[in-house]
Amino acid sequence: MPKADLKSLPAVERVLQHAAIADALVSLPRAIVVAAVRAELAVARAALLRPKAGAVPDVAAIANGAAARAARDAAPQLRRLLNATGIVLHTNLGRAPLAPAAQQAVAAVASGYSSLEYDLDAGKRGDRGAGIERALMRLTLAEAACVVNNGAAAILLALSGIAAGKKVLVSRGELVEIGGSFRVPEIMEKSGAILVEVGATNRTHLRDYETALTKHGRSVAAILRVHPSNFRIAGFTARPELADLAKLAKRAKVALIEDLGSGALVDLSPFGLEHEPTVGESLAAGADVVTFSGDKLLGGAQAGMILGGAKLIARIKKDPFARAMRMDKLALAALEATLAVYDHPAVASATIPALGMLRASADDLKPLAENLAWLLAERVPGLSTRVVPNDGEVGGGALPLQKLPGWAVACTHKAHTADALERAARAGTPPVIGTVRAQAFRMDVRTLGAEGVAQAVEALTKAWGA
Repeated sequence: MPKADLKSLPAVERVLQHAAIADALVSLPRAIVVAAVRAELAVARAALLRPKAGAVPDVAAIANGAAARAARDAAPQLRRLLNATGIVLHTNLGRAPLAPAAQQAVAAVASGYSSLEYDLDAGKRGDRGAGIERALMRLTLAEAACVVNNGAAAILLALSGIAAGKKVLVSRGELVEIGGSFRVPEIMEKSGAILVEVGATNRTHLRDYETALTKHGRSVAAILRVHPSNFRIAGFTARPELADLAKLAKRAKVALIEDLGSGALVDLSPFGLEHEPTVGESLAAGADVVTFSGDKLLGGAQAGMILGGAKLIARIKKDPFARAMRMDKLALAALEATLAVYDHPAVASATIPALGMLRASADDLKPLAENLAWLLAERVPGLSTRVVPNDGEVGGGALPLQKLPGWAVACTHKAHTADALERAARAGTPPVIGTVRAQAFRMDVRTLGAEGVAQAVEALTKAWGA
């Protein structure tokens, strides 16, 4: 490529003087705009160096591209969006949305100072998360509770507090990898506990635990049981009942820790879903300590809960890791408000968004899908819409085999591919996140809801150029 072509690219200052970028220089930080101009020039320079280079872009094209890039770069990375994937607890999209009561609690606490670590009755320093702990004890009948910043932290802290430097028995079929490539053996290693594998991948019997306890004797501090909330091993399988494992642990004088992962507080089977053991059921069956997440089936903020016997929880709270894993005041506010809703089960199922989405039937959802399809077809020229059956998912590693029959709107356009529709939807205000399947952009209305459908219509009408 002749050097003259590269030299004909405008200088940064010339681009900054163009009218197309004037508004960006007024409304955005100058450093972001300058960086955007340089990035656009770098893209143009790389294009000109290709074997089949096109024409040199003019100043206006570079200025317009830089203005758009600067607007994107200045926008917050963490933004509200519309989930049209049909995955209720979508990890990448923030898992469970908060109930109105939780939203209000966050806003109230964020607006000023708070009683984060202040006991209003005693007029002196108090315990962070005490309200949540009382609520968890009330709802599950646990003797004591402890709350940390996420589910992995709950397992790590429980193991560190109970079994650091000692052995913990785990079935080979439960040495799983959880979200973000965190693996149970690695978490155990960080906790200071020593892993002892028992049984086989597909079949672990009570006698396998008995053999290991006999072999390792007093060096064993605990048995860890990992509930298969995010995986299933099917076919020729065996696994001891929790109650039988609890009796064995009691005889051996070791702690039985169960990681429930998703942590349902209510029975989901009335919603037509597979039965997921509740936290109360695990404690009643004899687990000494139960850990689970707050932003999955519970429907609250990101958190890790540790419930169980008072003596064990006291040991866990004294562990040096406890302070490093404590929760932020906004997450605490959201979680405490969410737990308060569970005192009234009917209200919880109606107002906690995740439970409402899980409960919604295909018959409930079809009118929403039909309305979305009709509105978009009316408002976006060239767009064709169809209401199609679609299976949603629970997500968040919960109930991995559970399908949620519902409806989606499949969109195609005369002038744009499905991928182009998806990109434009993702760039909308607010962004609409759907899926591309069978050469159509699909939106499952289960995770949109009535309010989300109205907002999606407005956002897509603008994004798709009506």
